[in-house]
Amino acid sequence: MAAGKQEDYNHPVQEQLADILYCPNDPPGWPETVALGFQHYVTMIGTNVLIPTILVGQMGGDNGAKARVIQTLLFVNGINTLLQSFFGTRLPVVINGSFAYFIPVMSIINSSRFQAIFDDNERFHHTMREVQGALIAGSSIQIILGFSGLWGILLKYTSAVSIAPLIALVGLGLYEYGFPGVAKCVEVGIPELVVLVIFAQFLKFVKVTKKVPIFERFPIIFSVAIIWAYAHILTVGGAYRHATVKGKNHCRTDRAHLIESAPWVRLPYPLEWGAPTFNAGHAFAVMASALVAQVESTGAIYGVSRLANATPPPPFIIGRGIGWQGIGTLLAGLFGTLTGPTVSVENAGLLGFTRVGSRRTVQIAAVFMIVFSVFGKFGGVIASIPQPIVAAIFCVLDGIVAAVGISYLQFTNLNRARNLFIIGFSLFMGFSVPQYFYEFELKTGHGPVNTGATWFDDILNTIFSSNAVVGFILAIALDNTMKGDDHNMKRDAADKDRGLGWWRKYHKWKDSPTNEEFYKLPFNLNKYFPPPQV
Repeated sequence: MAAGKQEDYNHPVQEQLADILYCPNDPPGWPETVALGFQHYVTMIGTNVLIPTILVGQMGGDNGAKARVIQTLLFVNGINTLLQSFFGTRLPVVINGSFAYFIPVMSIINSSRFQAIFDDNERFHHTMREVQGALIAGSSIQIILGFSGLWGILLKYTSAVSIAPLIALVGLGLYEYGFPGVAKCVEVGIPELVVLVIFAQFLKFVKVTKKVPIFERFPIIFSVAIIWAYAHILTVGGAYRHATVKGKNHCRTDRAHLIESAPWVRLPYPLEWGAPTFNAGHAFAVMASALVAQVESTGAIYGVSRLANATPPPPFIIGRGIGWQGIGTLLAGLFGTLTGPTVSVENAGLLGFTRVGSRRTVQIAAVFMIVFSVFGKFGGVIASIPQPIVAAIFCVLDGIVAAVGISYLQFTNLNRARNLFIIGFSLFMGFSVPQYFYEFELKTGHGPVNTGATWFDDILNTIFSSNAVVGFILAIALDNTMKGDDHNMKRDAADKDRGLGWWRKYHKWKDSPTNEEFYKLPFNLNKYFPPPQV
């Protein structure tokens, strides 16, 4: 069989995605921007509902408390999204609640000190105040590492070989909330998955107006509206009359109890639940969660930069974003959200799904978050979207982020056994190690690290339960210690194999003209906070 020409199977390396229509500084028209902002809001609402739903009941809170925590989480995430878009990375990132805080928060909830409180309402308030104190203390690690420049210094040791697995694992890290969530109610979840893919990929060129392909641009809005209406018809039609209790909770559209529980108007405010209480052990455990959240956010930020048609941000820009994420964690502790912030993976995937990477769209989304958190009844309507529909959205959008991570490998030499080993080993272990921790806890009721010092156990169990952190630690360590396949290879050639020749030109502010375009602070603030030149 004759070999084909090289150009038949080679594709040019592209520093930016050519398919993206709007970059961060290039917003669509206002009507389209507002609609896209609302779509971002709908996309992120699932996580805002899921985290309080899991935690509040175990704290002793009722449906009213759950609705108030959801409102507070939404309000703080809106503020944090605005802070990131104006003063942080300046990329179109949406800030959402993080699952990285589950282990230390569950330790607080299950501690004997709070379980001994018999009154549910009192137990809820005392537990909430303890979580608030831990979040306030835990925010310090992000603020210090971000604003001091230490996180940026660490990122200078990364390359495309170590960043690609990180982004891929960030995208795939929520797989347990994907199809398993869809399967909890297949008659709702599967149709949402199918309709969403059909709208965005097979009907993407259908236009109602001359300029806007509505199904490609607004697939979440259309698919959620259709499937939610279909699920409501099944509910009122008695389709789940003989279903199990769990089946009814997952499938019926009238089991969220958010609309009737939410107040008409409520403005979340700091220390609403009372003065925070502080415990050193819980604070250290939450610091580990904050570290995990910032690693995951770092991967998501690099993914967003590519999906928004921007170039990779310099390390100090990532550090600046992490510093502001620390401010967000501090706000989460002051307001009482039960979890800290992270960059939303689903909304990152939505940028590539709709091919719109405009910063203004997420700023509009932040306005929706704040407004609907204040007017609780209206926000409760959107928050009542059945979780199988949310899980179907996870399946599609999180996969896009994972694929973007893989796309960074085009800048590396994949014909080198060294690179293949680092990438494959870090990806495999990034899934395998957290899976071991998960299965161990499922069987024994506690993590593999069980020394008796709860705070120490929580630190290690939290770190090694994160796919992204495990993969990133292995990838960056191996990439900076393993030599190339050829011991006689010059350093420049070895660096080129790692993708460093392309990667490093974005590190310094003046080395890339796009840094000024995408990451410059507004209001002429760069004059007062000049970027470092090293």
